[in-house]
Amino acid sequence: SREPRPWRILSLEVTLMQKLHRGLATPVGLSFDEAVAAVREALKQQGFGVLTEIDVQQTLKEKIGAEVPSHVILGACNPPLAFAALEADIDMSLLLPCNVTVREEEGSVIVSIIDPMLMADLSPAPALRDVAATARGKLERVIEQMAAK
Repeated sequence: SREPRPWRILSLEVTLMQKLHRGLATPVGLSFDEAVAAVREALKQQGFGVLTEIDVQQTLKEKIGAEVPSHVILGACNPPLAFAALEADIDMSLLLPCNVTVREEEGSVIVSIIDPMLMADLSPAPALRDVAATARGKLERVIEQMAAK
């Protein structure tokens, strides 16, 4: 079998990422460290705390010796919304907390947030739709605030 062309792989990756964040992504005019701090503050203003922080760059270097640009995954949680989501469908715990990434990419810093509406799309629980829409609205405000930086 033929190996896929690099542009095809990139195209598939872009399509997948667009489906995961559905527009909840923006480049920012800040350094990586400044962007991480600004995202934390913007999340806090919308009622989200950061429960976890995974330093992807450090982890991959330590585990497999890979050199990758700066990249963190923040596990963001808005407790009332998380509780409401779990009340609607306990299996949503598989998708919590909401992942927010800050990464360097080709000289830019990008902030991306997974779209909470994916939870509603994956669940048969109708009540989850309103919870996800509320969460998305709050996370849209985070992205808007970051886009202005």
